[in-house]
Amino acid sequence: MSKVTVVGAGNVGATVANVLAHKDIVKEIVILDIKGDFAKGKALDSWQQAPIDFYSTKLTGTGDYADTADSDIVVITAGIPRKPGMSRDDLITTNAKIVVSVVNSIKEHSKDPIIIVVSNPLDVMTYAAFKAAGGDSNRVFGMAGILDTARYRAFLATALDVSPKDIQAVLMGGHGDTMVPLPRYTTVAGIPVTEMIGEEELEAIVNRTKKGGGELVGLMGTSAWYAPGAAAAQMVESIVKDEGRIFPVCAWLTGQYGINEMYLGVPVKLGKTGITKTIELQLNDDEMALLKGSADAVKGVMDKFNDMGLV
Repeated sequence: MSKVTVVGAGNVGATVANVLAHKDIVKEIVILDIKGDFAKGKALDSWQQAPIDFYSTKLTGTGDYADTADSDIVVITAGIPRKPGMSRDDLITTNAKIVVSVVNSIKEHSKDPIIIVVSNPLDVMTYAAFKAAGGDSNRVFGMAGILDTARYRAFLATALDVSPKDIQAVLMGGHGDTMVPLPRYTTVAGIPVTEMIGEEELEAIVNRTKKGGGELVGLMGTSAWYAPGAAAAQMVESIVKDEGRIFPVCAWLTGQYGINEMYLGVPVKLGKTGITKTIELQLNDDEMALLKGSADAVKGVMDKFNDMGLV
């Protein structure tokens, strides 16, 4: 795969492009934004970084979808960011129109690209992209679980005073306050996390993870971008290199976990064709109840999108 388009030249989109360029695994990255000169500036800045940080990936910026022609992967970050007092769900009316428009425009110039959605509210924006794309659901999915899991792992690393490299975890459900961290599947260098931290402290970290995006909005007055951008770039890397890495991803469910015809965060394997396998964990009753509750919350926002009649 040689060409990746990032739609949206804001903080998240620019970070996706910059992190991906540093990996030096694709020939070209196109950054597209309705403010064409803004995208050109971000791309030019990153391209001028190439001789310093020693990568060859060419970056170009544009406001014209024709320049995205023959993209292998498209990462959609376009949309308005959260502001203090806003939930992710508050963004649906504006961002749904943007995501559907983006996908329709991409389709005019690229045949069946893999689409990774980062725009919020994530689960429903991924559904919107899938409906607009009208193709294989394994080629349309959303970035949320990698970010949420990274926050969870970072908080644990701080609490335990260990390297975040040694922490592995699984997190499922919607991208929001109903997400489902799974301490039973969390380890530190292979050691169950429950053997290294008390129940109350672990519960506090789980709750902080659920509100992790809101914490950053409160601190900065806008959404995060370093970790979300890096997370999306990591997904692209697994696809381009056909690594088959297992990540929590917002994926289309067709009966897994007893949930049908909706997008929700679950562990999947990512390779050159997109999602090559959806992994179904053996959840206990409490975990399954939390996942079903999260699915119900996402379904409510899905219904709002369907009522909009955009696709």
